[in-house]
Amino acid sequence: MKSMHVLFVHQNFPAQFGQVATWWSRVRGGRSTFASSKSPGPVPGLEHIQYKVAGGARESTNFCSRTFENQTWNSMGLYEALRARPDIQPDLIVAHSGFVSSLFLRELYPDTPHIGYFEFFYHSHGSDMDFRNDLLAPEPINLLRGRNRNAQILLDLHNCDAGYSPTGFQRSQLPREYQPKIRTIFDGIDTEFWKRAPDSPRTFGGVTIPRGGRVVTYVSRGFESMRGFDIFLQTADRICKARPDTQVIVVGEDRVCYGGDESFTGGKTFKQWAIEKHRPDLSRIHFVGRLPPVELVQLFSLSDLHIYLTAPFVLSWSLFNALSCECTVLGSDTAPVREVIREGETGLLCDFFDIEGLTSKALQVLESPQKYQHLGGNGRALIESRYRADLCLGQIEELFRDVVEKRV
Repeated sequence: MKSMHVLFVHQNFPAQFGQVATWWSRVRGGRSTFASSKSPGPVPGLEHIQYKVAGGARESTNFCSRTFENQTWNSMGLYEALRARPDIQPDLIVAHSGFVSSLFLRELYPDTPHIGYFEFFYHSHGSDMDFRNDLLAPEPINLLRGRNRNAQILLDLHNCDAGYSPTGFQRSQLPREYQPKIRTIFDGIDTEFWKRAPDSPRTFGGVTIPRGGRVVTYVSRGFESMRGFDIFLQTADRICKARPDTQVIVVGEDRVCYGGDESFTGGKTFKQWAIEKHRPDLSRIHFVGRLPPVELVQLFSLSDLHIYLTAPFVLSWSLFNALSCECTVLGSDTAPVREVIREGETGLLCDFFDIEGLTSKALQVLESPQKYQHLGGNGRALIESRYRADLCLGQIEELFRDVVEKRV
């Protein structure tokens, strides 16, 4: 089993497979090949194959089928890259079901088992697509497109021998008839890295946090409605007005990763749109850009309160990282967050849209942070017991073994 050759497939690198691929080769003694459209550069112990995308959807392509068209071009590029490498003969294929699919690889490796990683299945109602109706109700064409976006995912669910999703919520979004094939296995948090660091420096992205005050943190890859940036911004403004000793540190980039915010922002970024609409006092709300992981650990270590908001969608790694660093977390009371944050046990919850409620709970924590430190300790214990890397990687290896040995 240790010498098994695993082919990992993802459009990006390292994405969800970087950790498991390097662990498989360096720790378990297997062979890892990673195929993606983006090159990571040399990675010790990891062979990389970069595929090229020769085409994609055009203006004339039906709007509802453009995602599938792009997925097909990516999958064809993957197929051609591996067809040119007959020396690659994997014992197992592990593929993310998203922008690229391992479906065509059945023609190259007809006897090789496939494991699918299923991150999300789209629903036009009661999920992320219509959650932010306060900003803009989804147009009918987008609801239709949402249904078509599942086409490749359905093919992958049918094609795979087994699969996994990182959280129970994400697994629950898949069609019921396929859920028995899918396990819930998280990607894994390196708890030896993501842990509270004493005596952390106080300068991040050129912003120095003065001593003696309170620190509120918010982390998101992009500033967007899906992650409640506008809700957070209004909450942060009210916190700062109520507590002049508070500094708010915002980590991330001025871009939209998920959703269609550009459809109503009039050419502005969502950050620009939200600031112009709500006009917060930014004198103590600091945007420090994207931080490297070591600095994010240091920032979490200074945080008195971490705010995490999301629509019913994929959970962010930043939530798990904050909990691992023993942050007191105030999260949105949405289904994916409730899987990790239990009110009064591992954190605090509040309705996503309740700015007054979020502000009230935040101010309670900031009044006496020590009274809430046990939440951070419990959050760390939860990560160690359910989400730590060695545990999750062991579960992934067990899935590998079961699929190869046909015990699924």
